[in-house]
Amino acid sequence: MRQMTGNDVAACARAWIGTPYVLGAALKGAGCDCVGLIRGVFEDVTGRPAERPRGWRRDWAAGPGLPMLAAARRNLIACPFREPRAGDVVGFRVGLGEGRLAHCGIVSAPGRVVHALERVGVVEVGLRDWRPSLAFVFVFPGVESAGAGCEDPPPQAGGASGRP
Repeated sequence: MRQMTGNDVAACARAWIGTPYVLGAALKGAGCDCVGLIRGVFEDVTGRPAERPRGWRRDWAAGPGLPMLAAARRNLIACPFREPRAGDVVGFRVGLGEGRLAHCGIVSAPGRVVHALERVGVVEVGLRDWRPSLAFVFVFPGVESAGAGCEDPPPQAGGASGRP
């Protein structure tokens, strides 16, 4: 089996387009939320089961300890804060001012992102409107060259780049 590229990851993410928004779910075509999209594509890309978030609730991503960021650090490869590339997992702050870390998606092409929106489902949109709230950039493990310049986090610490 050949190693996946960032464009392969983007194609996996696009295969989820049209999946309805269902909080806490991660099943292509049936339902997912933004984290469920990342979990589903993680399984497609790595062939391994994705971690299930514990204590799932509507504000899980922004809860104490920033569980979305912590889960990304455990399962993905952190990148220096840079312009996102196809196949990158990106996280966003949502809300007024600095906002709270509460949304994520997968870059599908330069300036484009696939993400799941409440009451909308999985869509591909321009990244321009989301760019100012970009908080982190990660790549899936084992993706060829997408992680150039990115490093696996240390076993205990794991520091995501960007603005946690």
